[in-house]
Amino acid sequence: MTPGKKLEGLVAATVTPMTPDGQINLSVIRQYVDYLVSEQNVKNVFVNGTTGEGLSLSTQERKQLAEEWVCQGKDKLDHVIIHVGALSLTESQELARHAAAIGASGIAVIAPFFFKPTNKDELIAFLQKVASEAPAVPFYYYHIPPLTGLKIRVEELLDGIKEWIPTFQGVKFSDTDLLDLAQCINKNEREQFAFLYGVDEQLLSALAIGANGAVGSTYNYLGRKTNLMLQAFVKPDLALARKYQFLTGEFLNFVVKLGFGVAQTKAVMTFVSGIPMGPPRLPLVDASEEFIVKAKAKLDSIVWPDGD
Repeated sequence: MTPGKKLEGLVAATVTPMTPDGQINLSVIRQYVDYLVSEQNVKNVFVNGTTGEGLSLSTQERKQLAEEWVCQGKDKLDHVIIHVGALSLTESQELARHAAAIGASGIAVIAPFFFKPTNKDELIAFLQKVASEAPAVPFYYYHIPPLTGLKIRVEELLDGIKEWIPTFQGVKFSDTDLLDLAQCINKNEREQFAFLYGVDEQLLSALAIGANGAVGSTYNYLGRKTNLMLQAFVKPDLALARKYQFLTGEFLNFVVKLGFGVAQTKAVMTFVSGIPMGPPRLPLVDASEEFIVKAKAKLDSIVWPDGD
């Protein structure tokens, strides 16, 4: 991993490989790392998040996964960000201390979503208590209101946040409210925060208003294509960038109509990478054979601008 390097570009929201009987499968993480780097040109990962079923795992399982990703990512990955959010403050603090001890590049925290903070001050107090347990580790807020139900805007949250959380480095912004994202970027230009967008099918829109990276599940298997979109955007060749974004959207639009979530993402990763990702954990259920057949056919049918 690369200490001090700013987190930017693509970050794969990793799935958690499981054995057929539902236990975490650490044995394939090394192969997973090599696949991301060599096949997808993705060198940053976000572990134990939504795609990784983090909140369905035990604390011990989350620690084991974090350790394996940090171990296998050494000298291969630029950043291993560990999501340590939990409904329990003490559990989140324990995971933060562990992430610091094993040398994670950063930690991220989702807002608690059963007993929810009702305003900025309550949310900041929770985040600060977690961040303070890893005082030398970059801290990121994981904003995903469609799942948390939390309505506190990030623009409001960031106002003076460094006073409370000196290690604060940025946001994983998994929401379609581009006005909120734009205000965050506009008001915090001098802070050099990382704004990582989390809605893969709308990444190009977020790049246009200043996002400097992205965290998402599709970068596990469409990372190389999305990197080509980023290159086209920087060039700038907006027509080419739009082609990549539209084709990603075409695939996602197709699978969403079939029913697309973490279980289906694991199935897609399995047939694209050849690495067995296994089933999801209940209450999620495995992707159907019909989904797998149709999704594979659709992905194979897409003609990308680079000819692949």
